[in-house]
Amino acid sequence: MNRIRVATFDCYGTLIDWEGGAAAFLYDLAREHEPDPPPGRVLRERWEGIQFELLSGDYQPYRSVLAASLEAWAAERDYSLKGDEAEAFARSMESWQPFPDTVRALRDAREAGLRLWIISNTDRAIMRHSLRNLEVEFDGVTVAEDAGAYKPADAPFSHALDAIDAEPGEIVHVAFGFKYDLAAAQRHGMRTAWVNRHREPRPGPEQPDHEWDDLWPLAGLVGH
Repeated sequence: MNRIRVATFDCYGTLIDWEGGAAAFLYDLAREHEPDPPPGRVLRERWEGIQFELLSGDYQPYRSVLAASLEAWAAERDYSLKGDEAEAFARSMESWQPFPDTVRALRDAREAGLRLWIISNTDRAIMRHSLRNLEVEFDGVTVAEDAGAYKPADAPFSHALDAIDAEPGEIVHVAFGFKYDLAAAQRHGMRTAWVNRHREPRPGPEQPDHEWDDLWPLAGLVGH
């Protein structure tokens, strides 16, 4: 088996606290419309389900996906949005922070010789701010805007692999988004690491090569 030379990453939920950021935004929005909304986790899970369906359809810019998914989520809850919430959601996403282990684990991996690349279901504008928050040098970034498609479609992975100077078997794709990332990465011959921070049961049949609670094991993959 080829030695691992490159790690690719889903960004939001793997490197950056996507679940906490989205839950906080949606809970704050819900409080403007009802005094005692459900927990942020519940609100976020329903919105994410709506977004996933939109990402599976024809490509549209990510800000349009955010707007459409937020409008559908609000309509289900009988909220009347003011019109600027979708842009506020995008701005909120730009400020979401890395998990406590992320930056140090990525720096350790780079120092050990691993190349780092992001494959993300977002756009360049949002990613630009997230890269500042990550404070780590990446060898490259592929976003849905580049590929004209969203994971779990093949196009984002194909686009990234065309740009990465390594064989698929020399790459490990690291992701928390089981349904977005693992099957697609494996179809392309990449090895996979599932970051299961909540120690949840596997939600699908895919068997990741590695399953971690956090990113600390990353540097240990170099040369394996």
